[in-house]
Amino acid sequence: METGVQLSAPMRFQTARKDRPVLRGEGQLAGVAVTPVVNEPFSSRPKALRAILAGLGFTLVQLFITVVLIAPEGPMSYRYQTLVQHDSYWFANIVGRGYDTILPPITRKMMEVSNVAFFPAYPAIAAILHKATGIGIYNSLLISAQTAAWGFWSYFFLLCDRWTVRPELQFLGAMSVLAHPTAFFLIAAYSESLFLAGLLGFIYWSAAEGRLAKVIAAAHGIVMSATRIVGIPCAAYPVVRTLCERGWGPLRDIRALVRNYAAPLALTTVATFGGFAFFLYCLVRWGRWDLYMQTQATGWAIIPDYLAVLKPASYRWLIPAMDNPTQASQMTMTLGAIAFLLVGIFELFAARRWRTAWPKRLAIYFSAFVTFYLAVSGVASVEMESMLRYQFCAHALIVLALLHFLAQFRTPPMPIRIVGMAAAALLWPLGFSLQGWYVWNFTRAGWVA
Repeated sequence: METGVQLSAPMRFQTARKDRPVLRGEGQLAGVAVTPVVNEPFSSRPKALRAILAGLGFTLVQLFITVVLIAPEGPMSYRYQTLVQHDSYWFANIVGRGYDTILPPITRKMMEVSNVAFFPAYPAIAAILHKATGIGIYNSLLISAQTAAWGFWSYFFLLCDRWTVRPELQFLGAMSVLAHPTAFFLIAAYSESLFLAGLLGFIYWSAAEGRLAKVIAAAHGIVMSATRIVGIPCAAYPVVRTLCERGWGPLRDIRALVRNYAAPLALTTVATFGGFAFFLYCLVRWGRWDLYMQTQATGWAIIPDYLAVLKPASYRWLIPAMDNPTQASQMTMTLGAIAFLLVGIFELFAARRWRTAWPKRLAIYFSAFVTFYLAVSGVASVEMESMLRYQFCAHALIVLALLHFLAQFRTPPMPIRIVGMAAAALLWPLGFSLQGWYVWNFTRAGWVA
């Protein structure tokens, strides 16, 4: 085996066809008889290389369109650095002088006084690059984010290859991710790309066999949880995956519980170390483990409302003005919730007609919903500001899960093809148009999300 990791024989999805018999007990969450979890094989070396090159291609296309075609006039170095805006300056401040704050944190957004408002992984990686190479702080932030964007796209295609998604569907799925109005934040000096690269890498490696794979998965999980606070609950992915695929039966037997869940629980625990290490650092240095949350509350007025997703007042039904990104974020929250509802209905309907291996996707939907739910809970107190950007992570995961579904068909059923083509025809032009407008504003210091 070229990877050096001992793997089980590669398995392919059985084709989901209406005329095949449906086994009601297979893959269900209830019942003692359960389907064993099959660790998934690595992609072969040629496929892995193609996935990595495809990821590089999508990253370079994003950079070309943003920097060459849309960024304001000026030298190329200036155009490139227009991707450093707003939150990027906070990351640059952390790279330049480390974390620092007064106690209690200042009640205004002043990075020179209190900058413990962002998780450490992204500025730490940029700081290492800056100090090791002498590259400027802004360029170090951009290179770090864009390298992570390459990683995100590479894992996107690697997962598709593992699931034997056809190349044309992979392209359509990637375009659906790219068409999100805030997809350009993948290549801006923000932490979106690093978080998504860590999450998709965690998903990819945690489902593979071998100790080396689990070590790599743990490393990705640590980076994920050290990049954003939502990475801590997302670390539960291996446990949720095992629970969904094995069902509740093993939970009734203590011995089976230990045997089946010890490994995923250990991986989940290790993956949270990145986030908890940051809390420990705050506790040791300032005596407040929750200093990050306190800084968010005093400087940004972010008071979490964990019931916000259930409150009708959180949902706005309006056509946002082009020059009002807050309204766009409010509408994005509504559309995001509708997307989850529609996906749930679709999965239930599909499961009644075909054998769709839906338990394998539940853990991905879990991660998507966690990113959406915590974002809504956090920004509900500030009129859903920035939800337009935060929802992108859930969007990418939903697209990935739907590709997993489509991989099970030799030819997708006609209703699915019609809906897919209609969605692409209607939503891609709208998404790319909005993204072009937002990139134009962002690179000229306008606020987007």
